[in-house]
Amino acid sequence: MDAAIPPALLDGLFVHLCNLPGDALTRAGIGREQDHQLNRFVRSDETRWLEPDEAVAGAFLDWMEQLRQGINRRLFLGLFDYEAHYARYSPGAFYRRHRDAFAGGDSNRVLSTVLYLNPSWVPEDGGEMLLYADDELSLIERVQPLYGRLAVFLSEGFPHEVLPTRRTRYSIAGWFRVNGSLGGQIDPPR
Repeated sequence: MDAAIPPALLDGLFVHLCNLPGDALTRAGIGREQDHQLNRFVRSDETRWLEPDEAVAGAFLDWMEQLRQGINRRLFLGLFDYEAHYARYSPGAFYRRHRDAFAGGDSNRVLSTVLYLNPSWVPEDGGEMLLYADDELSLIERVQPLYGRLAVFLSEGFPHEVLPTRRTRYSIAGWFRVNGSLGGQIDPPR
């Protein structure tokens, strides 16, 4: 959906991301905790987790909290929290086809979101997100990373990839999660 985020918040996020020090974003990996690894053949973007104590990031997380509550009221998904990170794809960067959660796995991600922060983006810039059907073969959507566009999809239901970009591409990737507590211990974000 386009123009979902208030323009002042969208602009603030873009300015904040662009003004971060060069080393604030680090090479992105795949997997969590002991399974975490860096693999430049799978993904080549850089990320930085959003922190609620930073004014504009906190405002965005508050906005997503309101969305979480609305989704729960209407769809009864039992979403527990939301985590997100900035992503920067330098020219040539990509992210191979993957799922954000696996059926029957221990991931607690339910809904994935991507908010694009790319003013004046044109198709020749590349960097589209391709969404596939559950069979992983049938392309169902080609999402241009246009400024202010918010993509929302089921984390385990839609394999997706980011095609190589021809100019720097910015976004916020996030996940609404369910409570993955086990044995009385709540699964923390990240």
